[in-house]
This record gives sequence, C-alpha cells and structure tokens, in this order.
Amino acid sequence: MSCSEMGINFFGNGSKTKRELNRINILQKNINNFKIFLVIAGTNTSQIPGISAAGINAKSRRITALADAEFLLKGASKDHKYKLPLLNAGVTPALISHVCSKLINVYPVIVPLGMGVKPEFNHMVVENWDLGPSNCLTTGKSMPKERVINLYKRGLAIGKSSKQPILISESVPGGTTTAQAVMEAYGLSVSNLVGSSLFKAPRDLRRKVVQKGLLNANLKTDFDSFDVVAAVGDPFQAFSMGLLIGARLAKQPVILSGGSQMLAVILLGLEFLGVKKKDNFIEDVFIATTGWLIKDNSLNDLLNLINEKYDVNLLGLASPLNFKSSPYKELKDYEMGHVKEGVGAGGISLLAFLNGFKNDEIVSLCQLNLEKMKGLGQISLEKDC
Repeated sequence: MSCSEMGINFFGNGSKTKRELNRINILQKNINNFKIFLVIAGTNTSQIPGISAAGINAKSRRITALADAEFLLKGASKDHKYKLPLLNAGVTPALISHVCSKLINVYPVIVPLGMGVKPEFNHMVVENWDLGPSNCLTTGKSMPKERVINLYKRGLAIGKSSKQPILISESVPGGTTTAQAVMEAYGLSVSNLVGSSLFKAPRDLRRKVVQKGLLNANLKTDFDSFDVVAAVGDPFQAFSMGLLIGARLAKQPVILSGGSQMLAVILLGLEFLGVKKKDNFIEDVFIATTGWLIKDNSLNDLLNLINEKYDVNLLGLASPLNFKSSPYKELKDYEMGHVKEGVGAGGISLLAFLNGFKNDEIVSLCQLNLEKMKGLGQISLEKDC
C-alpha cells in the first residue's frame, strides 16, 4: 500500500516525492523494531492558570502525566492507580497510543522525570524519583545546570547503547510553553506558531510568560543548550536531547512523536552539535504527529523556520488517523480541534498504519477502550480533582 493510499501527509519544505519515499522505506524497513520511550515530566509552568488543557485545574495537571503513562501501558483497567484528569473536551491521547502500541506489539518504556513521587508502574530510573518538577519558567531558573547536564548524559548513554531505532514521545503539561521559551531564546519568532492542547492556544498568556522568563534568565551572548534548558526549559528537553543525539551517534533512525516540543528538542540538538555535524545528525530523524495538529499549517511553518535557520531538510509526517466516523463526543472533539496530540499518538498511530492496520480498526478499538475506562471510573469527576 502506498503512502498516498494510506493517507499519510508530509509537511515541511524538505518534502519532495523521492525523498518522502526514501524516508518511508527507512521506516517500513524498521517497522517492527522500534523501541518506544514515553518521557513524562513535571514543570511548575503547568500550574499557571489557563496555560494547559492537560487537566481541568492545576491540581489535576500534577497527575496527568502519571495517568497517561499508566494508561499507555495498561489501558482500561480496574486496577488503575491514577485517574485520568477530567478535561474540558476530548480524552487523553494515551487512548490512541495504547491501542496502537498493542496493535504493533510494542511495550513502551516510561521515563519519569520530576514527578516528585515513585510511579506505581514499570519505569526506567534516570534520576532520583523524589526530585520535583522544574521551576516555573517565569523565574528564569527552571533547573540547576548540573541537573540538566546529568539528564542529558543519561539520555546520551541510553541512546548510544541502542541497537534498534527509537521513537520518543512525551506527556509534559505546560511543555508547549517551555518549548516556545527555548525557541525564542535562540531568536526564533514563534509565538503565533506554537500549538496547544487547548482549542484556542493561549498565545497572549504564553507570550507574557515567556517574555518574563527570558528577561529574568538574562542569558548572555555565549549561552549554550544547557544554559537555555536550565533557564526556561524542562526535564523532558534535557533528557530527550541526549537520547536523540545518542541514538543518532549509534546510527539509529529516530522518530520524535509530537509537535513543537519535539522541534525544540531538535533545535537544542542542532545548537549543541554545531554546523559541522548537523547533516549526519538530522539524517533519519523524523517528526511525526497527528493530522489534527497540522490542520492550521502552524507546525509546518514552525518546522520550516528550523529548516531555514539551520539549513537542514527535516521532514514531517502526519498520521492519517481520524475520528470522523465516531459517534463518541470525546473522539469527535479531536475533529473539532481539541487535544490534538500527546503521548506519541501521532507517531505510534503512524507505525500502526505502516503495519497495515486500517482507520476503522483503530477507531473501533479506541471506542471500546473509551467505554471500558468510563465504566471503570478511570476518568476523574470534577469533584475528584
């Protein structure tokens, strides 16, 4: 089945038919061999009212990443430890990722960072589990630089030791705001391009938050990637930059599954490596996302800014998954522009399509799991939050 028949959309000015086919061939060649990492991370930036839709209030956003990770691993379960936070619209994209990871028979590796508690599910220990979230980026002092470097080194070591291609995904409430701050630290004007889990991105609020953070950070002219993450970033960025660079040093293809947060990680990697190594680094690196996130062309424009700034040809792929046929409001909300992406939904569903699974199969399983999670009380009621 061709990519056009599957409905895969390509984006970015590096998109050319011959190159697209070559990239897809690389993915299909490795289709049953990907190791999936879900990096969940805490940042106090998520506690700013109105900054994120990943939970109906600040308290619930503390639990979102843990609940997402548990659902990705176990799906609808009566033995769940974490309730999925009530959302204003839609349902966690972990639903999509769980269904598709089961279809392609992959058991994801969860990397918890800054959760402040030891997760009650299988996970990879990268730093002390009791280390709390990074500070709100408005402080200009998100994390000690030592912590950033330690997270980078752990990610680098894991990536360099990889014997298989990897997919990096995330659940970081407030993460699009830290991503915007990182990109603006490097002079990119992205405030109107960075997406959001909210139906209407809180662009004015984010602009003020980022401006305050960069002002307080007072970065000098000779700053590096570690300085930027320490000033206005989050733990996910530090670890994932290392994981990405390490995997590429091991000559493994890498899918970064998401939107602006993944572009921020690529930017940090490009800045860290410098001009001479950028071509080998960016080869066989893919951005994969959902079709919902590219509807307004913002992510395409954002990717092109990265391509132009660093003179690279990063290619984006959008999964053909859609919920147009579903009668369920929580799934229909995706078609209306709510939630859009997260927990690797775009990349993991893309792998499912490349494995030959059809949209109807995925939608049916999402509906089945949605019914189960609701029946088991796995989604919080507002009074629980």
